[in-house]
Amino acid sequence: MSDLLTAVGLALVIEGVLYAAFPGPMRRALISVSGMPEQAIRMGGLMALAVGVFVVWLIRG
Repeated sequence: MSDLLTAVGLALVIEGVLYAAFPGPMRRALISVSGMPEQAIRMGGLMALAVGVFVVWLIRG
């Protein structure tokens, strides 16, 4: 459980840094994503999920 909370906290830190350092590009990215079809967003999410699982598997394995 400690590892999960650490990972969630790290994800929030990374996202916060992106919004703090690049507010304009992040706003444009959100606007761009809002116009995308749900299927494309879902596939991007699944790809990110697969890469994340693979990275954790490499590190923990």
